[in-house]
Amino acid sequence: MTTFFKNNLANILTLGNLFSGCVGIIHLINGDYQATAFCIIISLVLDFFDGFIARAMNSSSNLGGQLDSLADMVSFGFLPGVVMMKMLEPFGNQFFGVQLPFEIKYFGFLITLFSCLRLAIFNLDDDQKYYFKGLNTPSNTILIFGLYYTFFVFGEKSSETSKILRLIFEYSDLILISITLLSSWLLISPIKMIAMKFKSKQLRDNYPKLALLIGGILILLIFKTIGIPLVIIYYILISLIFQKQLK
Repeated sequence: MTTFFKNNLANILTLGNLFSGCVGIIHLINGDYQATAFCIIISLVLDFFDGFIARAMNSSSNLGGQLDSLADMVSFGFLPGVVMMKMLEPFGNQFFGVQLPFEIKYFGFLITLFSCLRLAIFNLDDDQKYYFKGLNTPSNTILIFGLYYTFFVFGEKSSETSKILRLIFEYSDLILISITLLSSWLLISPIKMIAMKFKSKQLRDNYPKLALLIGGILILLIFKTIGIPLVIIYYILISLIFQKQLK
């Protein structure tokens, strides 16, 4: 029983990630965005610790790797696609003043398609041990949901700046489609992104990770809720700065 638990604890956490993602999607569809945010946080925590525990207990397996990608496809692939779909839903079949034969909300699922492609590429790429190639799906989910929660939900009772930004997002289908396309490209882009996996204990080898950690905390402390999507934007920028050190 002890051996079974040791070998499968990471897989149990992965399945917990999947379950939380499923519940989050249901709450998202029903309009309970705070519950969705809570489910995303749970999925993020479980997604981090399943790999950590698998390495610590030396229980990594091909099964665990496949389960992880399948769980991420729901929690960090389908969920952000539904988020973008809801943002585009009010525009119906109108895009930039042109009437289309279909509703543009379905463009939101481009994020889901490219998340699937990104996860498949990751599974076949042996180079991404200490860095990511392209924006990882959890970070992309934080970005997309963060924009939605900040400017559509929280923005209603926030500062004037947040309200102005909310209006820009709410009435500009072109901006939302552009974010969808950019997000989809970032998922499969060749840009090296910082991964919080430590290759060595030497300080100089971990400058990118420390810069990301300290900068991210400061952004959240200063900007609070608005800082959620800003942290991911900072993550992308700081990764670009440290491109040559990521290997």
